[in-house]
Amino acid sequence: MKRVQQPLRILVIEDHPDIAENIGDYLSVQGHVLDFAMDGISGMHLALTQDFDVIVLDLMLPGMDGITLCQKLREEVGNQTPVLMLTARDTLDDKLVGFDSGADDYLVKPFALEELSARINVLAKRDRAQQSQVLKVEDLELDLGTMKVTRNSKSIELNRACLTILQILMKAHPNVVKRQELETVLWGDMPPGSDSLRSHLYTLRNKIDKPFSTSLLETVHGIGYRLVENKED
Repeated sequence: MKRVQQPLRILVIEDHPDIAENIGDYLSVQGHVLDFAMDGISGMHLALTQDFDVIVLDLMLPGMDGITLCQKLREEVGNQTPVLMLTARDTLDDKLVGFDSGADDYLVKPFALEELSARINVLAKRDRAQQSQVLKVEDLELDLGTMKVTRNSKSIELNRACLTILQILMKAHPNVVKRQELETVLWGDMPPGSDSLRSHLYTLRNKIDKPFSTSLLETVHGIGYRLVENKED
C-alpha cells in the first residue's frame, strides 16, 4: 500500500464502532493520526479545542446530529476545517442539506476505504493551499504556526485560555461568537461559571486593546463577543 507523503490529523465522529474501527485501521496504516468521538457533543468539543486537517462526520449521531454540528462549526465559531460527511442517505435533497450545512464533501455508506482516503487527501491538500498561516484583524495578528500574537508589530504574551479565545474570535471575525461556545471550548460540558470566562476576556482586553489607541474586542450584550475594526476607545 502506498503511504501518503504528509501525515494528516483527522477527527472521526462516528457512533458505529465497526465503521470507526475500520476507518481508523486503514488510515493509521497510511501514517495519519486519528482522534475519535462517538457522539456529536464530544465531537464538537474536540473540533473546537484541537486542530485537525479533516473532519470525517457521520450524519446520524446521538447528542447532536452531523448537520447541526457542521452548522455550529461554520456559523457560530467560524471553524473552516474541511468536513467529509458520511451518511446512508443518498438522495439529492439529502446531499444538498449536507452541503448547505457547510460540508465540503459527501460520501454515501457503504463506501470503499480507498475512496474515503482519496477524498480526505484532496480536501486536506485544497485546504492547505488556501489557508493563511496568519490571522489578521486590523493591526492584530496571530501566527497559526508559532501561535505568536502581535499588534502594531508589538509582541503580546497571552496565557493558554486567552490565546484560545483570541484564535476563535479571529477565525470567526466579523461574526459574533456566543458565550456558550467559548465556554464549551475552554471547559467542555462543565464550565466553572460566567465569572471565569469574564475574567479571561478582561485579561485579553487588557492585553490586546488597552495599550493601543483603538479597541477591537467588543461585547455583544446577552449574546457573546466579537472582534471589530476601526472601533475608537
